[in-house]
Amino acid sequence: MIDINEILKILPHRYPFLLVDRIVEFESGKMAKGIKNVTINEPFFQGHFPGHPIMPGVLLIEAMAQVGGILAFKSASVENKVVYFMGIDKARFRKPVMPGDRVELILNVIKNRGDIWVFKGEANVDGKLAAEAEIMATIMERE
Repeated sequence: MIDINEILKILPHRYPFLLVDRIVEFESGKMAKGIKNVTINEPFFQGHFPGHPIMPGVLLIEAMAQVGGILAFKSASVENKVVYFMGIDKARFRKPVMPGDRVELILNVIKNRGDIWVFKGEANVDGKLAAEAEIMATIMERE
């Protein structure tokens, strides 16, 4: 398990944009499963949507990308570098995510060539697919 303290050492994201609470499964170079606990206190619910709070789909994609970043960073065993989001393909949104949901973010490596990583990502709530996408990232020097 990778706790929030280690996540903060790996990712440059901070509140309100850090969207991973914990990594509960990790297999170097292959897969990672992260958790995002969604609460009504999330700042995006103020405007998305008043009276009907739904987590924006783009933030589900970002949460997947953050888990992918942790997977790439830990698998490559690098220091003083950062993982950058490069692209997204085949994004689909299947089910709304609402306050009180526990989102499981599962990222599997499709391919890795040098510093370029491609992942298949899923966001699940209660065992049901909420969103999916293919995500591309790269590891670069921290500027």
